[in-house]
Amino acid sequence: MVDMTRIVIIGGGPGGYEAALVAAQLGADVTVVEREGVGGACVLTDCVPSKTLIATSTRMAVLSESASLGVRFNGGPDGIVGGLEVDLGLVNKRVKDLARAQSFDISERLAYEDVRIVRGEARLTDPHTVTVNDTDLAADVVLIATGATPRVLPGAEPDGERILNWRQLYDLPELPEELIVVGSGVTGAELAGAYLSLGSKVTLVSSRDRILPTEDADAASVLQEVFLRRGMNVLSRSRAAGVRRSGDSVIVTLEDGRKVEGSHCLMTVGMEPNTRGIGLEKAGVQLSRGFVKVDKVSRTTVSNIYAAGDCTGVMMLASVAGMQGRIAMWHALGEAVQPLKLGWVAANIFTDPEVATVGVTQKMIDSGEVNARTVMLPLFSNPRAKMQGFEDGFVKLFCRPSTGIVLGGVIVAPRASELILGLSIAVQQHLTVDQVAHTFAVYPSLSGSITEASRRLMQESAY
Repeated sequence: MVDMTRIVIIGGGPGGYEAALVAAQLGADVTVVEREGVGGACVLTDCVPSKTLIATSTRMAVLSESASLGVRFNGGPDGIVGGLEVDLGLVNKRVKDLARAQSFDISERLAYEDVRIVRGEARLTDPHTVTVNDTDLAADVVLIATGATPRVLPGAEPDGERILNWRQLYDLPELPEELIVVGSGVTGAELAGAYLSLGSKVTLVSSRDRILPTEDADAASVLQEVFLRRGMNVLSRSRAAGVRRSGDSVIVTLEDGRKVEGSHCLMTVGMEPNTRGIGLEKAGVQLSRGFVKVDKVSRTTVSNIYAAGDCTGVMMLASVAGMQGRIAMWHALGEAVQPLKLGWVAANIFTDPEVATVGVTQKMIDSGEVNARTVMLPLFSNPRAKMQGFEDGFVKLFCRPSTGIVLGGVIVAPRASELILGLSIAVQQHLTVDQVAHTFAVYPSLSGSITEASRRLMQESAY
Protein backbone atom coordinates (compact mmCIF):
# COMPACT_ATOMS: atom_id res chain seq x y z
CA MET A 1 0.00 0.00 0.00
CA VAL A 2 1.35 3.41 -0.99
CA ASP A 3 1.54 5.91 1.86
CA MET A 4 -0.50 9.05 1.28
CA THR A 5 0.89 12.47 2.12
CA ARG A 6 -0.96 13.74 5.18
CA ILE A 7 -1.91 17.39 4.82
CA VAL A 8 -3.56 19.46 7.54
CA ILE A 9 -4.96 22.84 6.58
CA ILE A 10 -5.78 25.31 9.33
CA GLY A 11 -8.52 27.57 7.98
CA GLY A 12 -11.35 26.88 5.55
CA GLY A 13 -11.41 30.15 3.60
CA PRO A 14 -10.32 30.50 -0.05
CA GLY A 15 -6.66 29.86 0.76
CA GLY A 16 -7.61 26.72 2.65
CA TYR A 17 -10.38 25.14 0.61
CA GLU A 18 -8.72 25.81 -2.76
CA ALA A 19 -5.56 24.17 -1.43
CA ALA A 20 -7.58 21.23 -0.13
CA LEU A 21 -9.16 20.62 -3.54
CA VAL A 22 -5.77 20.60 -5.28
CA ALA A 23 -4.19 18.32 -2.66
CA ALA A 24 -7.09 15.86 -2.73
CA GLN A 25 -7.04 15.66 -6.52
CA LEU A 26 -3.31 14.90 -6.32
CA GLY A 27 -4.00 11.95 -4.02
CA ALA A 28 -3.13 13.38 -0.60
CA ASP A 29 -4.96 12.67 2.65
CA VAL A 30 -6.43 16.08 3.50
CA THR A 31 -7.94 17.49 6.68
CA VAL A 32 -9.30 21.03 6.89
CA VAL A 33 -9.75 22.53 10.36
CA GLU A 34 -12.18 25.46 10.51
CA ARG A 35 -13.62 27.10 13.62
CA GLU A 36 -16.50 29.07 12.06
CA GLY A 37 -17.66 27.34 8.90
CA VAL A 38 -16.37 26.25 5.52
CA GLY A 39 -15.62 29.24 3.36
CA GLY A 40 -14.23 31.13 6.33
CA ALA A 41 -14.78 34.82 6.92
CA CYS A 42 -14.58 35.51 3.17
CA VAL A 43 -17.79 33.60 2.52
CA LEU A 44 -19.61 33.99 5.84
CA THR A 45 -18.95 37.59 6.92
CA ASP A 46 -16.75 39.51 4.50
CA CYS A 47 -16.50 39.26 0.72
CA VAL A 48 -19.65 37.33 -0.19
CA PRO A 49 -21.99 39.23 2.17
CA SER A 50 -20.62 42.67 1.26
CA LYS A 51 -20.82 42.05 -2.48
CA THR A 52 -24.35 40.69 -2.09
CA LEU A 53 -25.36 43.87 -0.27
CA ILE A 54 -23.60 45.94 -2.92
CA ALA A 55 -25.55 44.13 -5.67
CA THR A 56 -28.76 45.49 -4.13
CA SER A 57 -27.33 48.98 -3.67
CA THR A 58 -26.11 49.10 -7.28
CA ARG A 59 -29.59 48.17 -8.51
CA MET A 60 -31.00 50.97 -6.38
CA ALA A 61 -28.52 53.47 -7.82
CA VAL A 62 -29.32 52.46 -11.41
CA LEU A 63 -33.06 52.79 -10.84
CA SER A 64 -32.83 56.09 -9.02
CA GLU A 65 -30.71 57.62 -11.81
CA SER A 66 -32.81 56.34 -14.71
CA ALA A 67 -34.86 59.48 -15.40
CA SER A 68 -32.60 60.39 -18.34
CA LEU A 69 -33.47 57.03 -19.94
CA GLY A 70 -37.18 57.81 -19.76
CA VAL A 71 -37.89 55.71 -16.67
CA ARG A 72 -40.21 57.48 -14.22
CA PHE A 73 -41.23 56.47 -10.70
CA ASN A 74 -44.38 57.53 -8.91
CA GLY A 75 -44.28 58.53 -5.28
CA GLY A 76 -41.35 60.89 -5.31
CA PRO A 77 -41.69 64.56 -4.35
CA ASP A 78 -41.25 65.66 -7.96
CA GLY A 79 -43.17 62.77 -9.48
CA ILE A 80 -40.13 61.67 -11.47
CA VAL A 81 -37.55 60.21 -9.14
CA GLY A 82 -38.78 58.59 -5.96
CA GLY A 83 -40.89 55.76 -4.69
CA LEU A 84 -37.82 53.59 -4.04
CA GLU A 85 -36.97 52.27 -0.63
CA VAL A 86 -35.05 49.32 0.71
CA ASP A 87 -36.28 46.67 3.13
CA LEU A 88 -33.04 46.10 5.03
CA GLY A 89 -34.48 43.08 6.85
CA LEU A 90 -35.06 41.30 3.54
CA VAL A 91 -31.70 42.45 2.19
CA ASN A 92 -29.84 41.13 5.22
CA LYS A 93 -31.77 37.85 5.14
CA ARG A 94 -30.75 37.39 1.52
CA VAL A 95 -27.15 38.24 2.41
CA LYS A 96 -27.01 35.62 5.15
CA ASP A 97 -28.91 32.98 3.17
CA LEU A 98 -26.58 33.36 0.21
CA ALA A 99 -23.49 33.17 2.42
CA ARG A 100 -24.75 29.97 4.04
CA ALA A 101 -25.61 28.50 0.65
CA GLN A 102 -22.14 29.27 -0.68
CA SER A 103 -20.58 27.68 2.42
CA PHE A 104 -22.74 24.57 1.90
CA ASP A 105 -21.74 24.31 -1.77
CA ILE A 106 -18.05 24.44 -0.85
CA SER A 107 -18.57 21.83 1.88
CA GLU A 108 -20.26 19.52 -0.62
CA ARG A 109 -17.43 19.92 -3.08
CA LEU A 110 -14.82 19.14 -0.41
CA ALA A 111 -16.81 16.08 0.70
CA TYR A 112 -16.98 14.88 -2.91
CA GLU A 113 -13.18 15.03 -3.03
CA ASP A 114 -12.94 13.08 0.28
CA VAL A 115 -11.56 16.01 2.21
CA ARG A 116 -12.06 15.61 5.95
CA ILE A 117 -13.52 18.67 7.71
CA VAL A 118 -12.97 19.16 11.44
CA ARG A 119 -14.71 21.94 13.36
CA GLY A 120 -12.64 23.50 16.11
CA GLU A 121 -9.63 25.56 17.17
CA ALA A 122 -6.25 24.36 15.91
CA ARG A 123 -2.71 24.98 17.06
CA LEU A 124 0.69 23.69 16.08
CA THR A 125 2.31 21.53 18.75
CA ASP A 126 5.37 21.03 16.53
CA PRO A 127 6.00 21.26 12.76
CA HIS A 128 4.36 17.86 12.20
CA THR A 129 1.54 17.90 14.76
CA VAL A 130 -1.66 19.93 14.78
CA THR A 131 -3.80 19.71 17.90
CA VAL A 132 -7.56 20.17 17.49
CA ASN A 133 -10.04 19.74 20.33
CA ASP A 134 -7.38 17.91 22.38
CA THR A 135 -6.74 15.49 19.52
CA ASP A 136 -3.38 15.37 17.74
CA LEU A 137 -3.34 15.21 13.95
CA ALA A 138 -0.11 14.02 12.34
CA ALA A 139 0.90 16.06 9.31
CA ASP A 140 3.55 15.72 6.66
CA VAL A 141 2.56 19.17 5.37
CA VAL A 142 0.73 21.99 7.17
CA LEU A 143 -0.94 24.97 5.53
CA ILE A 144 -1.76 28.03 7.65
CA ALA A 145 -4.79 29.86 6.20
CA THR A 146 -6.25 31.54 9.27
CA GLY A 147 -7.14 34.86 7.64
CA ALA A 148 -7.42 38.19 9.42
CA THR A 149 -9.88 40.13 11.54
CA PRO A 150 -11.00 43.78 11.57
CA ARG A 151 -8.55 46.06 13.33
CA VAL A 152 -9.95 47.81 16.40
CA LEU A 153 -9.08 51.46 16.95
CA PRO A 154 -8.53 52.16 20.68
CA GLY A 155 -11.33 54.40 21.83
CA ALA A 156 -13.65 53.19 19.07
CA GLU A 157 -14.40 49.61 20.11
CA PRO A 158 -17.43 48.17 18.24
CA ASP A 159 -20.51 47.32 20.34
CA GLY A 160 -22.43 45.60 17.54
CA GLU A 161 -25.34 48.04 17.77
CA ARG A 162 -24.26 51.59 16.94
CA ILE A 163 -20.49 51.27 16.58
CA LEU A 164 -19.84 48.51 14.09
CA ASN A 165 -17.23 46.67 12.12
CA TRP A 166 -18.27 45.38 8.69
CA ARG A 167 -18.98 41.88 10.01
CA GLN A 168 -21.75 43.25 12.23
CA LEU A 169 -23.66 45.14 9.55
CA TYR A 170 -25.93 42.26 8.58
CA ASP A 171 -27.62 42.12 11.99
CA LEU A 172 -28.97 45.68 11.71
CA PRO A 173 -32.78 45.68 11.89
CA GLU A 174 -33.13 48.97 10.03
CA LEU A 175 -31.21 51.08 7.56
CA PRO A 176 -28.88 53.51 9.37
CA GLU A 177 -30.34 56.98 9.10
CA GLU A 178 -26.97 58.74 9.31
CA LEU A 179 -23.96 56.49 8.84
CA ILE A 180 -20.43 57.68 9.59
CA VAL A 181 -17.78 55.54 7.88
CA VAL A 182 -14.29 55.85 9.36
CA GLY A 183 -11.68 54.83 6.81
CA SER A 184 -11.62 55.57 3.08
CA GLY A 185 -9.77 52.54 1.78
CA VAL A 186 -11.39 49.83 -0.32
CA THR A 187 -13.78 48.50 2.34
CA GLY A 188 -14.76 51.97 3.51
CA ALA A 189 -15.41 53.23 -0.01
CA GLU A 190 -17.39 50.15 -1.00
CA LEU A 191 -19.70 50.19 2.01
CA ALA A 192 -20.05 53.97 2.18
CA GLY A 193 -21.18 53.98 -1.44
CA ALA A 194 -23.50 51.03 -0.86
CA TYR A 195 -25.35 52.54 2.09
CA LEU A 196 -25.56 55.89 0.31
CA SER A 197 -27.36 54.19 -2.59
CA LEU A 198 -29.59 52.26 -0.18
CA GLY A 199 -30.80 55.55 1.28
CA SER A 200 -28.61 56.39 4.27
CA LYS A 201 -27.05 59.79 4.77
CA VAL A 202 -23.34 59.00 4.72
CA THR A 203 -20.30 60.84 6.02
CA LEU A 204 -16.95 59.33 5.00
CA VAL A 205 -14.00 60.21 7.23
CA SER A 206 -10.74 60.05 5.30
CA SER A 207 -7.35 60.66 6.89
CA ARG A 208 -5.84 61.41 3.47
CA ASP A 209 -6.38 64.03 0.76
CA ARG A 210 -8.81 61.80 -1.11
CA ILE A 211 -10.65 58.51 -0.89
CA LEU A 212 -8.83 55.35 -2.01
CA PRO A 213 -5.41 56.91 -1.32
CA THR A 214 -3.42 53.87 -2.48
CA GLU A 215 -5.35 53.39 -5.73
CA ASP A 216 -5.07 55.02 -9.15
CA ALA A 217 -5.51 58.77 -8.61
CA ASP A 218 -7.67 59.27 -11.71
CA ALA A 219 -9.98 56.45 -10.63
CA ALA A 220 -10.23 57.79 -7.08
CA SER A 221 -11.06 61.25 -8.43
CA VAL A 222 -13.92 59.91 -10.55
CA LEU A 223 -15.34 57.94 -7.65
CA GLN A 224 -15.12 60.84 -5.22
CA GLU A 225 -16.93 63.08 -7.70
CA VAL A 226 -19.71 60.48 -7.98
CA PHE A 227 -20.01 60.20 -4.20
CA LEU A 228 -20.20 63.97 -3.79
CA ARG A 229 -22.78 64.30 -6.56
CA ARG A 230 -24.95 61.69 -4.88
CA GLY A 231 -24.85 63.59 -1.61
CA MET A 232 -22.09 61.96 0.42
CA ASN A 233 -20.23 64.16 2.90
CA VAL A 234 -16.50 63.41 2.46
CA LEU A 235 -14.22 64.74 5.20
CA SER A 236 -10.68 64.74 3.77
CA ARG A 237 -7.53 65.02 5.90
CA SER A 238 -9.61 64.06 8.93
CA ARG A 239 -8.43 61.36 11.32
CA ALA A 240 -10.75 59.85 13.92
CA ALA A 241 -9.51 59.99 17.50
CA GLY A 242 -12.43 58.22 19.14
CA VAL A 243 -16.06 57.17 18.88
CA ARG A 244 -18.67 57.11 21.65
CA ARG A 245 -22.37 56.47 21.97
CA SER A 246 -24.79 59.12 23.11
CA GLY A 247 -28.21 57.54 23.48
CA ASP A 248 -29.39 56.54 20.01
CA SER A 249 -26.55 58.47 18.38
CA VAL A 250 -22.81 58.16 17.94
CA ILE A 251 -20.26 60.95 18.11
CA VAL A 252 -16.98 60.68 16.23
CA THR A 253 -14.27 62.97 17.57
CA LEU A 254 -11.59 63.95 15.08
CA GLU A 255 -7.97 64.64 16.03
CA ASP A 256 -8.43 68.35 15.35
CA GLY A 257 -11.26 68.51 17.87
CA ARG A 258 -14.19 68.53 15.45
CA LYS A 259 -17.12 66.24 16.21
CA VAL A 260 -19.35 64.40 13.76
CA GLU A 261 -22.69 63.03 14.92
CA GLY A 262 -24.72 60.26 13.31
CA SER A 263 -26.96 57.31 14.08
CA HIS A 264 -24.29 54.64 13.43
CA CYS A 265 -20.55 54.45 12.90
CA LEU A 266 -18.81 51.86 10.72
CA MET A 267 -15.11 51.30 11.43
CA THR A 268 -13.00 50.26 8.41
CA VAL A 269 -9.45 50.85 9.61
CA GLY A 270 -7.65 47.79 8.32
CA MET A 271 -7.05 44.16 9.24
CA GLU A 272 -4.95 42.23 11.73
CA PRO A 273 -3.73 38.69 11.02
CA ASN A 274 -5.18 35.76 12.96
CA THR A 275 -1.81 34.33 13.98
CA ARG A 276 -1.77 34.63 17.75
CA GLY A 277 -2.03 31.61 19.99
CA ILE A 278 -1.78 28.93 17.32
CA GLY A 279 1.80 27.83 18.02
CA LEU A 280 3.54 29.36 15.03
CA GLU A 281 6.53 30.67 16.95
CA LYS A 282 6.87 27.37 18.83
CA ALA A 283 7.01 25.53 15.51
CA GLY A 284 9.69 27.92 14.23
CA VAL A 285 7.53 29.94 11.82
CA GLN A 286 8.73 33.52 11.52
CA LEU A 287 6.30 36.43 11.57
CA SER A 288 6.59 40.05 10.44
CA ARG A 289 4.26 42.49 12.22
CA GLY A 290 2.11 39.48 13.00
CA PHE A 291 1.88 38.27 9.39
CA VAL A 292 3.35 34.91 8.36
CA LYS A 293 6.48 35.35 6.23
CA VAL A 294 6.25 33.35 3.00
CA ASP A 295 8.20 33.06 -0.23
CA LYS A 296 6.73 33.06 -3.74
CA VAL A 297 5.66 29.40 -3.46
CA SER A 298 3.85 30.06 -0.15
CA ARG A 299 6.49 28.34 1.98
CA THR A 300 7.25 29.66 5.46
CA THR A 301 10.58 29.54 7.24
CA VAL A 302 9.79 25.92 8.18
CA SER A 303 10.17 23.64 5.16
CA ASN A 304 6.95 21.61 5.59
CA ILE A 305 4.75 24.51 6.70
CA TYR A 306 3.10 26.77 4.14
CA ALA A 307 0.74 29.74 4.48
CA ALA A 308 -1.86 31.40 2.26
CA GLY A 309 -4.31 34.26 2.37
CA ASP A 310 -4.75 37.31 4.55
CA CYS A 311 -2.59 35.91 7.36
CA THR A 312 0.40 36.42 5.05
CA GLY A 313 -0.41 40.07 4.29
CA VAL A 314 0.22 39.48 0.57
CA MET A 315 -2.44 41.47 -1.31
CA MET A 316 -5.50 40.69 0.81
CA LEU A 317 -7.69 39.37 -1.99
CA ALA A 318 -9.64 36.12 -2.12
CA SER A 319 -8.20 35.39 -5.56
CA VAL A 320 -4.65 35.75 -4.26
CA ALA A 321 -5.43 33.57 -1.24
CA GLY A 322 -6.77 30.84 -3.50
CA MET A 323 -3.74 31.00 -5.76
CA GLN A 324 -1.35 30.94 -2.81
CA GLY A 325 -3.09 27.84 -1.50
CA ARG A 326 -2.97 26.05 -4.85
CA ILE A 327 0.69 26.97 -5.37
CA ALA A 328 1.51 25.67 -1.88
CA MET A 329 0.02 22.26 -2.60
CA TRP A 330 1.54 21.95 -6.05
CA HIS A 331 4.94 22.73 -4.56
CA ALA A 332 4.55 20.51 -1.49
CA LEU A 333 3.40 17.55 -3.57
CA GLY A 334 6.16 17.84 -6.18
CA GLU A 335 4.15 19.25 -9.06
CA ALA A 336 5.48 21.81 -11.54
CA VAL A 337 4.62 25.23 -10.21
CA GLN A 338 5.04 28.83 -11.24
CA PRO A 339 5.80 31.21 -8.35
CA LEU A 340 3.19 33.81 -7.48
CA LYS A 341 3.43 36.83 -9.77
CA LEU A 342 1.76 39.84 -8.16
CA GLY A 343 2.05 41.76 -11.43
CA TRP A 344 -0.56 39.44 -12.90
CA VAL A 345 -3.12 39.96 -10.16
CA ALA A 346 -6.35 41.62 -11.24
CA ALA A 347 -8.08 43.55 -8.46
CA ASN A 348 -11.48 45.20 -8.26
CA ILE A 349 -13.18 47.70 -5.99
CA PHE A 350 -16.92 47.01 -5.91
CA THR A 351 -18.11 50.58 -5.81
CA ASP A 352 -20.50 52.11 -8.34
CA PRO A 353 -18.84 52.51 -10.78
CA GLU A 354 -16.35 49.72 -10.14
CA VAL A 355 -12.59 50.20 -10.29
CA ALA A 356 -10.56 47.34 -11.78
CA THR A 357 -6.77 47.23 -12.18
CA VAL A 358 -4.06 44.88 -13.39
CA GLY A 359 -0.33 45.13 -14.00
CA VAL A 360 1.80 48.23 -13.58
CA THR A 361 0.33 51.37 -12.05
CA GLN A 362 0.24 55.03 -13.02
CA LYS A 363 2.33 55.76 -9.93
CA MET A 364 5.09 53.43 -11.17
CA ILE A 365 5.09 55.19 -14.52
CA ASP A 366 5.04 58.71 -13.07
CA SER A 367 7.95 57.90 -10.74
CA GLY A 368 10.08 56.63 -13.62
CA GLU A 369 10.14 53.08 -12.30
CA VAL A 370 8.47 51.87 -15.49
CA ASN A 371 8.76 53.37 -18.97
CA ALA A 372 5.41 53.18 -20.72
CA ARG A 373 3.09 54.85 -23.18
CA THR A 374 -0.40 55.60 -21.87
CA VAL A 375 -3.83 56.31 -23.23
CA MET A 376 -7.03 57.09 -21.31
CA LEU A 377 -10.46 57.07 -22.94
CA PRO A 378 -13.44 58.55 -21.09
CA LEU A 379 -16.37 56.17 -20.78
CA PHE A 380 -18.89 58.73 -22.01
CA SER A 381 -17.35 58.45 -25.50
CA ASN A 382 -18.35 54.77 -25.68
CA PRO A 383 -21.64 54.20 -27.58
CA ARG A 384 -22.89 51.45 -25.25
CA ALA A 385 -22.20 53.67 -22.25
CA LYS A 386 -24.25 56.43 -23.87
CA MET A 387 -27.15 54.03 -24.47
CA GLN A 388 -27.14 52.88 -20.85
CA GLY A 389 -26.66 56.33 -19.39
CA PHE A 390 -23.19 55.66 -17.97
CA GLU A 391 -21.18 58.88 -17.86
CA ASP A 392 -18.59 58.25 -15.12
CA GLY A 393 -15.43 56.30 -15.78
CA PHE A 394 -12.67 55.54 -18.26
CA VAL A 395 -10.40 52.90 -19.74
CA LYS A 396 -6.68 53.47 -19.25
CA LEU A 397 -4.07 51.30 -20.96
CA PHE A 398 -0.27 51.08 -20.55
CA CYS A 399 2.21 49.52 -22.99
CA ARG A 400 5.97 49.36 -23.57
CA PRO A 401 7.21 52.13 -25.89
CA SER A 402 9.44 49.87 -28.00
CA THR A 403 7.43 46.67 -28.39
CA GLY A 404 3.85 47.68 -27.63
CA ILE A 405 3.52 44.85 -25.06
CA VAL A 406 0.60 45.53 -22.74
CA LEU A 407 1.85 46.27 -19.22
CA GLY A 408 -1.43 46.93 -17.42
CA GLY A 409 -4.45 49.11 -17.19
CA VAL A 410 -7.28 50.63 -15.17
CA ILE A 411 -10.99 50.38 -15.92
CA VAL A 412 -13.56 52.51 -14.13
CA ALA A 413 -17.00 51.41 -15.27
CA PRO A 414 -20.05 49.37 -14.33
CA ARG A 415 -18.97 45.71 -14.15
CA ALA A 416 -15.31 46.66 -14.50
CA SER A 417 -14.62 43.40 -12.64
CA GLU A 418 -15.80 41.54 -15.76
CA LEU A 419 -14.12 43.84 -18.28
CA ILE A 420 -10.65 43.54 -16.73
CA LEU A 421 -10.24 39.89 -17.75
CA GLY A 422 -9.22 40.87 -21.28
CA LEU A 423 -6.44 43.09 -19.97
CA SER A 424 -5.39 40.40 -17.48
CA ILE A 425 -4.95 37.91 -20.31
CA ALA A 426 -3.01 40.48 -22.32
CA VAL A 427 -0.66 41.18 -19.40
CA GLN A 428 -0.10 37.53 -18.53
CA GLN A 429 0.41 36.39 -22.12
CA HIS A 430 2.58 39.40 -23.06
CA LEU A 431 0.24 40.44 -25.86
CA THR A 432 0.92 43.63 -27.80
CA VAL A 433 -1.52 46.46 -28.32
CA ASP A 434 -1.55 45.44 -32.02
CA GLN A 435 -2.83 41.99 -31.08
CA VAL A 436 -5.49 43.41 -28.78
CA ALA A 437 -6.48 46.00 -31.38
CA HIS A 438 -6.99 43.30 -34.00
CA THR A 439 -9.26 41.32 -31.68
CA PHE A 440 -12.97 41.62 -32.42
CA ALA A 441 -15.07 43.37 -29.79
CA VAL A 442 -18.85 43.34 -29.93
CA TYR A 443 -20.40 46.58 -31.19
CA PRO A 444 -21.72 48.28 -29.20
CA SER A 445 -20.05 47.17 -25.97
CA LEU A 446 -18.07 48.64 -23.10
CA SER A 447 -15.25 46.24 -23.97
CA GLY A 448 -14.97 48.10 -27.26
CA SER A 449 -13.16 50.84 -25.34
CA ILE A 450 -10.35 48.36 -24.64
CA THR A 451 -9.77 47.64 -28.33
CA GLU A 452 -10.15 51.35 -29.11
CA ALA A 453 -7.50 52.22 -26.51
CA SER A 454 -5.21 49.63 -28.09
CA ARG A 455 -5.73 51.20 -31.52
CA ARG A 456 -4.79 54.58 -30.07
CA LEU A 457 -1.47 53.05 -28.92
CA MET A 458 -0.77 51.41 -32.29
CA GLN A 459 1.95 53.78 -33.44
CA GLU A 460 4.15 51.77 -35.76
CA SER A 461 6.83 54.42 -35.76
CA ALA A 462 7.31 54.06 -32.02
CA TYR A 463 8.21 50.37 -32.24
